[in-house]
Formats: sequence, structure tokens, C-alpha cells
Amino acid sequence: MRRTVQVMLVVAVAIDVAYWSIWFTDRDVLASAHTQAYYDFENAFPLADAWLGVACVLALVTLTRRQRSAAYWLTCAGSAGLYLFGMDLLYDLEHGILTSGGGGAIEALIVALTLVFSLTALRYAWVLFGAAADSGAASSRP
Repeated sequence: MRRTVQVMLVVAVAIDVAYWSIWFTDRDVLASAHTQAYYDFENAFPLADAWLGVACVLALVTLTRRQRSAAYWLTCAGSAGLYLFGMDLLYDLEHGILTSGGGGAIEALIVALTLVFSLTALRYAWVLFGAAADSGAASSRP
């Protein structure tokens, strides 16, 4: 499972970087709508996605080094992903984005991947915390 989570972290960072690179160079490739409100909504995400990317990188580094703090960074990445999933999904449903052609299909894929990634990261963080607690490395269990 550890290797799977590491691959997911790398893919998450790659998608994050690729998405914003494309968005700021040729947004028509990704845009599901072409309204100012939609552009404003999407333009509100780079900072939150940057935080998700930083948390993923730190989770990857600490997980690779087998450090106890990996559980913390996986929790940060998973919770940031769930928050972004909720914001994105609700906006997309309210505005018919998911059924708006190719851009909607890309958005649906991103939303689904974000949910799967987030739940996997949180589940694995819980497993790591449990292992640390069982070995006496953690002081208490939530």
C-alpha cells in the first residue's frame, strides 16, 4: 500500500502542476465554461492547490524516508483534497459543468480522482498512525 500511496502523491503533484500550467497558458483546453464567473471561480484555486501540492510533496518525502510525520502530511494532503473536492463538485453540479462537453469530462475526472486520492491518503495516514501507536511511537490515539 505504501508504494501505491507514493505513486498517487507523485501523480497528484504532476496533475496539479500540469493543470495550472495549461490553465495559465491555454485555458480553452481545460475550460468547461467561458463566463467571467467561471474564470473567477477557477482563478480562486491556485493557492489552495499549491498548499495541496506542498502537502503532497512533504508526505512523499516523509513517507519515502519512513518518518513518523508522514501520517501528519498525508492527513494534510487528504483533508486539503477533500475540501477542494467538495468545493469543486458543488460548483460543478450547481452550474452544469460536468455535462458541458470535453471540459466537463476533464472536470469530472479531476473531481473523481481528487476524491479517491483524498480518501486513500487519509486511510493510509490512519493506518500509519495506528502502527505508530501500536509500537509506542505515538503518545495518544484520537
